[in-house]
Amino acid sequence: MLFPTTLVGSYPQPDWLIDRPKLAGRFPPRVRVRELWRVPEPFLAEAQDDATVLAIQAQEQAGLDIVTDGEIRRESYSNRFATALEGVDIDHPGTALDRSGHPNPVPRIVGRIRRLHPVEVEDLRFLKRHTRRTVKMTVPGPFTMTQQAQNEYYPSEEAAAMDYAQAVNEEIRDLFAAGADIVQIDEPYMQARPEKARQYGLAALNRALEGVTGPTAVHICFGYAAIIHQRPSGYSFLPELAACPCAQVSIETAQSGLDCAVLERLPGKQILVGALDLSDMRIESAETVAARVRRALRYVKPENVILAPDCGMKYLPREVAFGKLQALVAGAQILRAEAAR
Repeated sequence: MLFPTTLVGSYPQPDWLIDRPKLAGRFPPRVRVRELWRVPEPFLAEAQDDATVLAIQAQEQAGLDIVTDGEIRRESYSNRFATALEGVDIDHPGTALDRSGHPNPVPRIVGRIRRLHPVEVEDLRFLKRHTRRTVKMTVPGPFTMTQQAQNEYYPSEEAAAMDYAQAVNEEIRDLFAAGADIVQIDEPYMQARPEKARQYGLAALNRALEGVTGPTAVHICFGYAAIIHQRPSGYSFLPELAACPCAQVSIETAQSGLDCAVLERLPGKQILVGALDLSDMRIESAETVAARVRRALRYVKPENVILAPDCGMKYLPREVAFGKLQALVAGAQILRAEAAR
């Protein structure tokens, strides 16, 4: 199918599950923030399952072709995985500057980073039990997790990133073994800290993908629209991903009005084109979505284009998120009709 549609990863959690105003009023959690959940701990897992089913159903009803679990069980895209690793102290967190330049509590690295057990495999199995569509799971990238930690053990950030990469590699392999169709690595800090990304981030990312045979995506973004309001018109780190073995690269174009000419420098990659502006609570028309994607089609073959939102959909009101997904699907239908002429 031309122009398949998907989420970047997250979908809004219900108000009965999580304190959404409190979530939106702080920086994304890097350690556990259990007080965000409205449901008491003995019933939380069941409530998260129920909300995940709702997120899956919403994606199907909107018409998405590739479905995620909505990251409903996560306080942020990264902390569910990052806080499950050996070698980090989350009870006595450290501090690191967020991409906005503000300090945020983060895991302290106090020993060697190791993955003790699969973290998201049961989440994947739950997703597969509740949909017959193509499924995607997302994991945080090794470079980004390194930037979201206070290192008190390794001689360098690069050394820490390589052990994070090993943990991510093990998780990806287990996700594919359990039936994932696509696994996406989220590396937003490659955009935020491009010099470090060039020094060792790309090497860590490639280590995370070493020996992986299933289709993988790398997501790189400008930050959540709900938190980061000013967008550059171009990426500071993107063409470098041509040297990454991932099959897909996920980018944002809607809010930033990205100059898509840069996509010529990613030959052969499938591109997830962020075509929904999440800073705008108005629901796009299908034609607006199609027009945004056409800007990318000047530089990417139609068979290599996948439609997605910009990232951070979890911060939207649920009815707005659903309407925007319907617009995304309708925009894809316009583009398919044009391609068939």
